[in-house]
Amino acid sequence: MAIVAALAASAFAPLAVAQQAQGATPADEAELRQLTQDLAELKAAYAQEVRRLRELDMQVQALQARLAGRVPAAGQVVAAPAAAAAAAATAQAAPAPSSTAPPPSQEGYASTAAEAEKARAESVSRSVSDVKEQTRTLFTQRFVIENGLSYNRYDRKQLTLNGFLALDAIFLGSIAIENVESDTVNYNLAARWGVLPRLTLNMDVPYLWRKTIYQKGGAGGAAGAIAQEETTGSGIGDVTFSGNFLLLPEKNSRPETVLNFGVTAPTGQEPYGIPWIVLERDDDEFIRFAVPEKQPTGNGAWQASVGLSAVKTSDPAIMFGNIGYTYSREASFDDIDNNPATVNPGDVKLGNSFYFGAGVAFAFNERTSFSMSLSNRLSARARTRYDGQPWSKVIGSDANSAMFNLGVTYALNEQATMVGLLGIGLTPDAPDFTLGFRLPYSL
Repeated sequence: MAIVAALAASAFAPLAVAQQAQGATPADEAELRQLTQDLAELKAAYAQEVRRLRELDMQVQALQARLAGRVPAAGQVVAAPAAAAAAAATAQAAPAPSSTAPPPSQEGYASTAAEAEKARAESVSRSVSDVKEQTRTLFTQRFVIENGLSYNRYDRKQLTLNGFLALDAIFLGSIAIENVESDTVNYNLAARWGVLPRLTLNMDVPYLWRKTIYQKGGAGGAAGAIAQEETTGSGIGDVTFSGNFLLLPEKNSRPETVLNFGVTAPTGQEPYGIPWIVLERDDDEFIRFAVPEKQPTGNGAWQASVGLSAVKTSDPAIMFGNIGYTYSREASFDDIDNNPATVNPGDVKLGNSFYFGAGVAFAFNERTSFSMSLSNRLSARARTRYDGQPWSKVIGSDANSAMFNLGVTYALNEQATMVGLLGIGLTPDAPDFTLGFRLPYSL
């Protein structure tokens, strides 16, 4: 705009000079006319080049959209009035060309106006695409392989009292501290397939390594003695098959809405039937301290989930949220008792859960984005039933797990993106913190 204004000002300058120079010679007037003509020709050439640059930019965007699969081939595009209006608007945006300027070549532009305008409307920056990919609301990718590695830390201490209160004020008995420290490393291999423009199918295969340290105070009846045992476990976790279906695309004030659904198969090691190690018994054979021989890698039951996700872009911010419900099917096991001396077959019904979350992300530039979010999952109590007996709720199995999450995405190249995630537990049922990295690669 500054250049155009300068050119416009300079165009009137010679006329003003001509009016003021009453005593100019014919040679000066001829030179002035020649310079004015040269300037007009330069302005026309400049306007033509500006228009040519804009058309080339539109052509590049149309070709990129076609290669990405968002826009059909040139021969399939039907020129629309909107496209013509868009082309006219683009032409008006450029400085007025000279009437003698040659018309731009139309070779290779037969559908570029429509394609470019459509690509311009549909195109989003890479950082926005990365955020939408993490929220499972991106449908422009054909096939993505994602490697993920995460670490969870859980440390809980609780005071246990074994005795009674005398005179409602004096505790008579033993006071001990129980501590559980758990570390979990999870490698997740995921595949995401864009089956249709509105449908994406996903498969997540986790491999877990777990270590848990159990500590119990008051070992052997001594208040200062602490017993400790460590167990580990590793293997394939529960495999999840899921899908995302675009219900409503983003439009004006309406956010993009996506239906999420999935099924989790009990392919990991269930926690039931694992032999327990008894470390301490009372004189009456009451088990005071026992730990499992190994750590499970799954929950042992089929689960199905359904939910909705919504994303709204408001440059440079991207707001997102989700809500959903997970149903756990009851499962039968050969032994659901943790007493190694007995075998009690029965059924287990894990508590159903309700989850929701919301957050906001900011696109710093074309490659980088930063996000903050809050997620919460409320789980009901689990129930167990020994063969031939009624159901009974497991006290303490309900949970309220809330996490505050920070995330960063960085586009490494056209195909790969590095994602870093940090989660901070807000409730006792949530991990202390989680740290994870993901590397989705688009094929």
